[in-house]
Amino acid sequence: MRRLPSLNGVRAFEAAARNGGFAGAARELNVTPAAVSRLVHLLEQRLGVALFERAANRLQLTSSGRLYQAGLTPLLDALAQLTADVTGRGEGHIVTVGVGPTFAIRWLIPRLALLQREAPGLEVRITTGGAAAPFSDGWSCGIELGDRHPPGLVSEPLFSADLLPVCAPAMAAGLAGPGEIDSARLIRVAHAPEDWPRWLAEAGLERLRPAGPVFEFYGQALQAAVDGIGIALGLRPYIDDDLRAGRLVAPFALSVPKGRPWTLVYHPRRREEPGFAAFRRWILRLGAEEGGQGRLIPPAGPVP
Repeated sequence: MRRLPSLNGVRAFEAAARNGGFAGAARELNVTPAAVSRLVHLLEQRLGVALFERAANRLQLTSSGRLYQAGLTPLLDALAQLTADVTGRGEGHIVTVGVGPTFAIRWLIPRLALLQREAPGLEVRITTGGAAAPFSDGWSCGIELGDRHPPGLVSEPLFSADLLPVCAPAMAAGLAGPGEIDSARLIRVAHAPEDWPRWLAEAGLERLRPAGPVFEFYGQALQAAVDGIGIALGLRPYIDDDLRAGRLVAPFALSVPKGRPWTLVYHPRRREEPGFAAFRRWILRLGAEEGGQGRLIPPAGPVP
């Protein structure tokens, strides 16, 4: 038998911790601050630990409170999403996709109109977790870079993730070959420090040390490249639309596999859900089509 605390107390504490106090939680839960305080106090008694340090005009989480809130927020988010999925089935199929912000903005969202035409009753809800967070049970599926996932999940390849230097057309015009790369112009992505060394090694430029601006996400780095700040190491499929439109060009022909494919990840039980089944068919087909097309995009700049 599960030994669970009061859900009302848990909701009150999590809202107070997230909003920075009882007043903010009270507004969210549509109760009085005194009611929130009372529920949290009862929860603390039930747990036998203090979750807040209370002082005049100040409320601060204890170490136990921080630990509890860090675990509760994603659990309650997943419960809310699961409830929405279940209760929304009468109005139409709902698919919740966990994906990184750059993939969502640069690939998935621009293609949702195609899905709407193919499955007009399907509602796609995007939550930007992806590589930044572990797979959530509240998701219908995730789109992630890599094929190593916790036991019990299905992982299906979508397309390869290739690394290709890209920059603005004006900058590419001044590059005759990889040997003319200025290390100060090599734009870096903070969470992928291995990308440039991988490509430079394949280009025979192992001694070159990237020293350009650092951005948190690929999308930010690519926007910096569009704006002429430097050369970004583009990750496919993020760059394919920009290459086709001419916003970015590939000054060198060398494309290097990142070593991990893009994959569709989901629980086996989701296969029986009509909404997810439609999404899965669509994205696997599109991934196969665009994966092949992406490798055929020619570089728009000089080829070494």
